[in-house]
Amino acid sequence: MIKSKIIDDSFFMEIALLEAQKAFKKSEVPVGAIIVIENKVISRGHNHSIGTNDPTSHAEIIAIRKAAKKLKNYRLEGATLYCTIEPCLMCLGAIIQARIRRLVYGAPEPKFGSVKSLIKFPFEKFNHKLEIKDGVLLEKCSKILKEFFLKKRNKRRSGRVV
Repeated sequence: MIKSKIIDDSFFMEIALLEAQKAFKKSEVPVGAIIVIENKVISRGHNHSIGTNDPTSHAEIIAIRKAAKKLKNYRLEGATLYCTIEPCLMCLGAIIQARIRRLVYGAPEPKFGSVKSLIKFPFEKFNHKLEIKDGVLLEKCSKILKEFFLKKRNKRRSGRVV
């Protein structure tokens, strides 16, 4: 008997972390996101706000746009969005508008997180029910952000602008 590999939320969060690494290498805030349907990665995204001078170029928004274009549908029913950090209000709004079924994220975001950190979003007031799981690969997701901001602070202290 051949054993098939069990694909779980950690497996997909590792892929989202690869996207966060891409952002880190471009000196963007290292956030990565992927959209998965039926255990297949449909789209990927990482932050591009600084390089594009576009405040809407968050990882989640990019992944949603790519998935909608690929599927030729603005509704992403049945999809799971994996993000390395708790989404902001803008991204959470896009997730709800896209009718994404599940949101899985790694680290909380105390300054902008809109699921439960900064804002406790009133999910009960919406007809779309979003399943949420947090804390997946929490340490890894937190670590890349801490490294990024430590590097930024150190460069500022040494007189170099990042």
